[in-house]
Amino acid sequence: MIPPTSAAIAQQAVPTTAEVLSASTAEANLKNAAITAEVSSTVQKGAETLATETAGAEKPAAAEDANIPKDIAGTYTGDDEKLITALISQFSAAEPLTEEVKVLISDAVATGTRDMKEIYKIAASKAAPKYDMSKRYFNYKRLNVLLAGILLFLFINYYTYSARKGKDMFIRKIGGLAAIDEAVGRATEMGKPVLFIPGIYDMDDIQTIAGVSILGHVAKKTAEYETPLLVPCTRSLVMSTAQEVVKESYLKTGRIDSFRPENIRYLTDDQFGYVAGVDGIMMREKPAANFYLGVFFAESLILAETGHHVGAIQIAGTAMVHQIPFFVAACDYTLIGEELFAASAYLSREPMQMGALKGQDVAKFLIIIVIVLGIIMETAGYHIFANWFATN
Repeated sequence: MIPPTSAAIAQQAVPTTAEVLSASTAEANLKNAAITAEVSSTVQKGAETLATETAGAEKPAAAEDANIPKDIAGTYTGDDEKLITALISQFSAAEPLTEEVKVLISDAVATGTRDMKEIYKIAASKAAPKYDMSKRYFNYKRLNVLLAGILLFLFINYYTYSARKGKDMFIRKIGGLAAIDEAVGRATEMGKPVLFIPGIYDMDDIQTIAGVSILGHVAKKTAEYETPLLVPCTRSLVMSTAQEVVKESYLKTGRIDSFRPENIRYLTDDQFGYVAGVDGIMMREKPAANFYLGVFFAESLILAETGHHVGAIQIAGTAMVHQIPFFVAACDYTLIGEELFAASAYLSREPMQMGALKGQDVAKFLIIIVIVLGIIMETAGYHIFANWFATN
């Protein structure tokens, strides 16, 4: 075999011009493709970032617009009614006064905008630091209520402390309560029982509680005079409570042997079925003294008329305004409204109850003075006093 010459070897090792140009073109094409791909990727990322930022900016704007009532739209024409109503309802937890809202709207209009939505946004943003209670622990618009509560607390504690120290507390005479001894004494003299009706509501009503409290005092008198006491009830829990109260009263007077639990009985939950049962007891037993103390409705006059028919002395008391006239017309004595709730303190003279009663009376007296002063100042054209006492 003949070896290749050096010239042939050199010719094979050196590429031709065409081959060099072809390789350079291919390399340039690859670089251009890589650059194009990189630029495309960068542009795509930039577009995605821009879209995300735009969406993020649009969401708060959309949420902001969603909080604006639908009727707040268009150009501002000077009519503030819709804006006032919308702004007051937005801050209902600490409702601003109409005059204050008008000032906020005026400030918003002064910025130069006439768009209703923009005016609403500006006014709401200015009102938020003062009226948005969602980020605050204390509502300064209710400061008057706090001061009233503190004053009432101080009054009650002062009079309770004074009562415990033995200071004599004056309570005006309440005719119906002063007549309890007379009524029980009359029944004793006639040899007839005493009938006590604690209303037709359950023990979750404050009037029933007040009536049962008075029952304890009446039971002490019937125990002292050894007079039968009848207590028909329309609720089983009232019956159980009345039995315990009467038993305790008989125990305190040392006449526990005279206690008759069967005289404190449950009749029925039905309103007029109960009335029929009580009327039957009245006609059979002929009580000489009837007490109606608690919640009453249409049965009030039926009971009072039957009691009048049997000749009983009758003492009634209720806070049901629509039944008071019937008791006043048909009974000998009537406790009107709060006299029923004051009865326990009036009869027991217990320091805690006396302090609460006197403290509340002083607070009511101050409220009357404030109302009179408010009327005078409003008549004179000074509204600061009324605005401060407005509960929002």
